[in-house]
Amino acid sequence: MAERLDSPKKSTIVVMHGDQTGEELLQQALRVLDPALLRVELSFIHFDLSLENRRATANQVVYDAARAMCETGLGLKAATITPEKPGDVGSPNAILRDEIDGKVILRIGRRLPRVHPMAGVHAPIAVVRMAVDDAYGAKEWREQTPDGDEIAYRLSHIRRSTSRAVAEFSFQLAERMGARVFGGPKFTVSPIYEGMFKEDLDAAAARHPNVPYDPQLIDATFALLLKTGGESLVIPTLNRDGDLLSDMVLQMFGSIAGSESMVLAFDEADQIRVVMAEAPHGTAPTLEGKNIANPMAMILAGAALLPYTSDPRAERASRAIYEAVFEAVHEGKATVDLGGSMTTVEFTDEVIRRVGAKLEVWEGLGR
Repeated sequence: MAERLDSPKKSTIVVMHGDQTGEELLQQALRVLDPALLRVELSFIHFDLSLENRRATANQVVYDAARAMCETGLGLKAATITPEKPGDVGSPNAILRDEIDGKVILRIGRRLPRVHPMAGVHAPIAVVRMAVDDAYGAKEWREQTPDGDEIAYRLSHIRRSTSRAVAEFSFQLAERMGARVFGGPKFTVSPIYEGMFKEDLDAAAARHPNVPYDPQLIDATFALLLKTGGESLVIPTLNRDGDLLSDMVLQMFGSIAGSESMVLAFDEADQIRVVMAEAPHGTAPTLEGKNIANPMAMILAGAALLPYTSDPRAERASRAIYEAVFEAVHEGKATVDLGGSMTTVEFTDEVIRRVGAKLEVWEGLGR
């Protein structure tokens, strides 16, 4: 169960609009988050993070959205375009993570009904990744050698506070999931740099003696995942390792459609202070305007935010959304990518219908 954000302002979600199919899917998620449907008190603040507006404001809109998230504690972001040209506005994700002091990126691979995963995979696998530092944003340069060769350098770093937060959250999450903490950094090759993360994982294991702990080097983690016996796992990782591993884990379940991505920021007591949820996929420009893109991940991102609000009914609403989404797919009511024939809007309509029915029945049963 999520640690609840206690401030009365925490039922306000900062909505960050995006580009292409990312924006189209966000609109579907907002339909599901209708307070009248969910019977939950919610309000929304909107920021236009489209590439056009980021350029027009020189990224000021991104900083404004981050500031609003720090005040409300909740953010829902659509997929956005990151331009490749140097000197352009760059990635809004990097700015947002830095400005809210996000330390953890959480992605959970889940088995989807009627979708064949890799053999042996059926229980959830969570990747808890450092959200900042490591290879991302590192200083890089090249130097010519006297013999005409060229050497490329990278100066990266890891903060102890980030390492400790990732380790502690991993064990807390494993405890809630009934999972095993599995994997770790390549500390044998990098005892100072990656060894710091191993120290924090070992310390967190000592604080949570009831959580199974199976430390592995990152290369062994990749290899052993291909032989998984199907148990629930929580895998804590460095930023770069987690970027690679989370993509592989989601694909092990046959599709990335069943997972949301969450960035978490913590206070000094390691309690969650800000949650930003989004879909793990990009803007899919080839699908724009065709009404065929799968809105599942974006809908689940919205559902993932609800338990962190101040309304006690929100957790029930979140469960209703998750169940509605997966039950619809189980019955073959899905978009084309999952073997169905529904359009984007039709699938969202089906989820809304099911959520409404569940909440009405549960209310009648006093749940």
